[in-house]
Amino acid sequence: MSRRKFIKVSALGVGGILLSKFSSAKNEAKKPLPNRSNLIAFSPRVISTWNHGTKANEAAWKILNIGGTALDAVEVGVRVTESDATNRSVGLGGLPDKEGKVTLDACIMNHKSECGAVAFLQDIENPISVARKVMEETPHVMLAGKGAQKFALEQGFKKKDLLTPEAKKAWQKWQESEDQKKPEINSENHDTIGMLAIDSNGHISGACTTSGWAYKLHGRVGDSPIIGAGLFIDNEVGGACATGLGEAVIRIAGSHTVVELMRQGKSPNEACQEAVERIIRKHKDIKGVQVGFIAISKYGEVGSYSVYNGFNFALKDHNTEKLIDAKSVLKW
Repeated sequence: MSRRKFIKVSALGVGGILLSKFSSAKNEAKKPLPNRSNLIAFSPRVISTWNHGTKANEAAWKILNIGGTALDAVEVGVRVTESDATNRSVGLGGLPDKEGKVTLDACIMNHKSECGAVAFLQDIENPISVARKVMEETPHVMLAGKGAQKFALEQGFKKKDLLTPEAKKAWQKWQESEDQKKPEINSENHDTIGMLAIDSNGHISGACTTSGWAYKLHGRVGDSPIIGAGLFIDNEVGGACATGLGEAVIRIAGSHTVVELMRQGKSPNEACQEAVERIIRKHKDIKGVQVGFIAISKYGEVGSYSVYNGFNFALKDHNTEKLIDAKSVLKW
């Protein structure tokens, strides 16, 4: 065989191999997710982070139980926590930033991949509802600061002082303390409520809302309003939410990572675990860096995992109402 003919034949062979691999990859992408037919298809279900998720789930369930949408359910559900003045990490009553101002972050996403968010929002009790208005009434995904507040007021939301006497007292005590180092990240001073729901049509939506890191620098924004970090939904696969140190979640696009791992065939629990392990690998010193994920698949499977123990999530459906302790990689 001549050299020219050899090169020609070889090129055709390589091209055939590449074409074969490309076709194989396309076919692989079209493969359905693992068959889990033992699960009840499209049975309504809602999960949310932490023990305050129990009351939030109750409100969401009233909508899901009568055939309402997952989007309505998650909005109504997390509003319960936003309006709870005794909660120190979400909405009204949330601990302020270093300057004594309560600033709020939130986002919402539906089964069509439509989403809306607000960041660094002040004086509005229910940022999740403003986030939904951003999604439905504007061509944007996120509004921030004074612009977000102006938009909220134009949409009919009312200004309200969110700094409760209890939160103000805690801030003043912190100001007077000799040690004003970075506060420890835990459920007492840094948390969200993240909620995921699947409705009777098999549609998944999610919401995430927080007042963020207690005594943070004025202007700090965490993962909670960032689509792909604090929350991500892909109705073909499932959804995920994050809680904990937002900076760590953002660095791995945490919730998106969990959903993509489920796309690859991992269960929600396995996907959450791998995302947590990735966070651990990205930190030279993981001390005090708490992050937890919750996830739900298109089949209604749920899962969770956290860096350290102590994280839990609430689950509610037709047959179950309980608080579940998440597994963790590390122990305090």
